[in-house]
Amino acid sequence: MNYDPNKHHRRSIRLNGYDYTQAGGYFVTICVQYRACVFGEIKNGCMMFNEWGRVVHDTWVWLANQYDYVELGEFVVMPNHFHGILMIHDAPDNSQTIPKRKTLGRLVGAFKTVSTKQINQIRNTPGSKLWQRNYWEHIIRNDKEYHHIAEYILNNPLTWDQDRLYSAGNFGNHTVDSNNTGGCWGGCWGGSRTAPTDNDEFSDRNTDLIGEIPTFYGDYAWIF
Repeated sequence: MNYDPNKHHRRSIRLNGYDYTQAGGYFVTICVQYRACVFGEIKNGCMMFNEWGRVVHDTWVWLANQYDYVELGEFVVMPNHFHGILMIHDAPDNSQTIPKRKTLGRLVGAFKTVSTKQINQIRNTPGSKLWQRNYWEHIIRNDKEYHHIAEYILNNPLTWDQDRLYSAGNFGNHTVDSNNTGGCWGGCWGGSRTAPTDNDEFSDRNTDLIGEIPTFYGDYAWIF
């Protein structure tokens, strides 16, 4: 089938003109295809991983090990989606070489590709989709925003039944083995909790919760 720009165009949901390779903090949400609950289940306010959920967790950690300019903030694997804070850093002043940084989209793409490949190996379904095509992101502008988002991430399992992505008992065609868990996880984090601030004015920008999802008016877009 030939590409027809009138039929097959896809509008970008990224902030127009923004350099997503530059140093900064980003809040990322990625959803499972069809929002199927395949990574485990919430019990008593805790996320209980199955084998697939553990792969997702370990692959996110892998990003920071693979790319030395990447630092991870709080993150959580949920039954049918993932929330995480990712920070991109400049090279140290005394660095002899300046690494070519991937964009945020390329980093998220690497995460999705590696986790999908490993999970497809487990379920013997090569080439199958795991994640929705795109992802949601928000540029973190200051420390106040960072802590608000971090609190939301850490409390996500506690408010699962109120989440707009909640899907009770929806495991699609997959079986979730609740006995094969990684323990009780409300979130994981590491490193600095201070996000870069572009300007002081932004700290007063209106912040609200829509469907229990932190929404910051301006440079954001949901993909659903």
